[in-house]
Amino acid sequence: MNPSSVNMPVSYPTYSFTPLPHYPALPRITPHYRVRTILIVIVGAGPAGLLLALLLATKGISVTILDAAEDLDKQPRATHYGAPAVAELRRAGVIDDVRAEGFIPSKVCWRKIDTTYLTGIDCDHLGDDPDRMTMLPLNKLGKILYKHLLAQATAEVLFNHKVVSQGQNAEKAWVEVGLASGEMRKYEADYIIGCDGANSQVRRSLFGDLAFPGKTWDEQLVATNASSLPSQHTTTTYYDFTKYGYEDANFIIDPHHWYMASRISNDGLWRVTYGEPDGYTRDELIARQPQKFRDMLPGNPTTDQYTLANISPYRVHQRLAESMRVGRFLLAADAAHICNPMGGLGLTGGIVDVGGLYDCLVGIYEGKAGEEILNTYSDVRRAKYKDVVDPISSENLGINILKYDFTEHYIGGPKYNAAISA
Repeated sequence: MNPSSVNMPVSYPTYSFTPLPHYPALPRITPHYRVRTILIVIVGAGPAGLLLALLLATKGISVTILDAAEDLDKQPRATHYGAPAVAELRRAGVIDDVRAEGFIPSKVCWRKIDTTYLTGIDCDHLGDDPDRMTMLPLNKLGKILYKHLLAQATAEVLFNHKVVSQGQNAEKAWVEVGLASGEMRKYEADYIIGCDGANSQVRRSLFGDLAFPGKTWDEQLVATNASSLPSQHTTTTYYDFTKYGYEDANFIIDPHHWYMASRISNDGLWRVTYGEPDGYTRDELIARQPQKFRDMLPGNPTTDQYTLANISPYRVHQRLAESMRVGRFLLAADAAHICNPMGGLGLTGGIVDVGGLYDCLVGIYEGKAGEEILNTYSDVRRAKYKDVVDPISSENLGINILKYDFTEHYIGGPKYNAAISA
């Protein structure tokens, strides 16, 4: 669930489910083999798929990425990488390039709608910690990963390859792919990994189109990229968040106009993500944006005072696949789970999925683990979502905190009265 101008994701019904039993373990690797030749197919050339392919290829594992699109995604989408994600980017050998194009945020704060400072975190106290949070729009990370991947002899990326069906048996897994020309091809592998996003075709084929258990928030989010710099045709006043004392990341707490404003580049581009009530269509949400900015941003800017680079309304979900392994098929990142993006746990959690799956596959490749380790991957990563990502993204860093109504603590308000009567 990251901002883009594409169609909004499908809304899924909320229902309970019984977790799938473990898929029977495939035959163990014969102990006297040190290294086994394995072939990997990854569906999805987003950052998760590219990162996994790069990690595997550096170990000499043959990997093919299939993607239905014509090229890499050009939308900025998510931006902030927490320390666990930075560690994986470092392991892939790309963190220096990421920081050269992005930056390390210095401060995060929480404010009232009138810009009153409430509290904050000074990240500079971490000094030169190698795993400090790093900021770079996801499309730029994709370009970096792709560049590094092209240098690997055992990797290939095939665009205009849309997966239309899939299957497996005891020896292999396969996908059937449609090309833009109408030609059909079949790709076989030891393992096939779905890194194809929240609307994953791989997951849908495994569990059904609507089998993505969880919930949908009542609120909708509208993600925008707004610049304080003018476009080529703008000659009026520049709009600048920094003149209002805004830090690199700002969470504004208000019952009606809660939002996040975060610097996402070194050239004046900011991500502004705010909430809207349920019931509005996509077109209506886009039409409401100018008034929302005027009502909630410092300085109450009009449309001639900023450049809107992107706008993307979307629904917010908390969802987790029934399993992240079904035989020779595996899921990672948004294909396996999605969450409220406030706080960046969806992006960080997805990258950590990739790191864990890489370790498991390398263990199999090097004869250090049997294929049942892939059950452990599914168990551990699903537990991390349920115990960490879901509750924190829902409560501690999420929508419920940002829209808190402090007026209930006014003298005579319900929470004031409850406190004095306790």
